[in-house]
Amino acid sequence: MTSYVDNITVDCADPWELAQFWTQVTGRPVGEDDKPGEEEIGVTLDSGVTLLFIAVPEPKTIKNRLHVCLKPDNGTRDEEVERLLKIGATLHSDHRRENGSGWVVLQDPEGNEFCVQRSVAETA
Repeated sequence: MTSYVDNITVDCADPWELAQFWTQVTGRPVGEDDKPGEEEIGVTLDSGVTLLFIAVPEPKTIKNRLHVCLKPDNGTRDEEVERLLKIGATLHSDHRRENGSGWVVLQDPEGNEFCVQRSVAETA
């Protein structure tokens, strides 16, 4: 017996607003039945895994123990980092190396960390 990942849950103050950011990141819409003000909002990815944003009363206080790593499907890591910064991400830490390897850690509008790695084309 095995299990598969059905969803990745993100605790947040405003599920609708945070889901709107992640729809821009992934290019996937919120669920058809999801509306502003609801306690849970989902964004289902092409893989079938859902990013599930759930309202909680407490703010984020420490580093995430689990985070999403993104790999651009076209363009470069650096172009994707610039795009994400323009739509509301903030820079947390930069681990890019002179030889082109490495990654960048960003934060979404509620402070949740995520990484941007090099694209498939860059690692070929």
